[in-house]
Amino acid sequence: MLYEKIKNDLKEAMIAKDSVRMTTLRGLLSGFTNELVAKGKKPSDPVTDEDALTVIKRAVKQRKDSIEQFTKGGRADLAGNEQQELVLVEVYLPETMSREQILPIAQAKKEALGVTDKSKAGILMGAVMKEIGGKADGTDVKAVVDSLF
Repeated sequence: MLYEKIKNDLKEAMIAKDSVRMTTLRGLLSGFTNELVAKGKKPSDPVTDEDALTVIKRAVKQRKDSIEQFTKGGRADLAGNEQQELVLVEVYLPETMSREQILPIAQAKKEALGVTDKSKAGILMGAVMKEIGGKADGTDVKAVVDSLF
């Protein structure tokens, strides 16, 4: 389970006195607790891998956004910190599909749904995302869907 792996990795980081890793992993663990509470569960309830992945994906997205904003603002030092954390968090994500792997799925869905123009791209995007089931980044899926028109 992801939750157990992250808890064990936190212990290792504490032993190694790796402050960046400790802070990042503690943030993920508190995110898991927040996710449980948001779903109306107790903080002591077990964290499913699905919930853990939701939190991890959110953390990755937040860090990517932060890196972009800090870079635009000329704060390379803060962008560097976020980049370090991003690398640490991405380790826990499952391997994502490449655009080349997404393309045949998107083409098949396009034919199955009978989508012929760009106005139905949102419907196609939703169908492809549902088919893939979180194994691909949304921006990659959007790029593939857009390339079909």
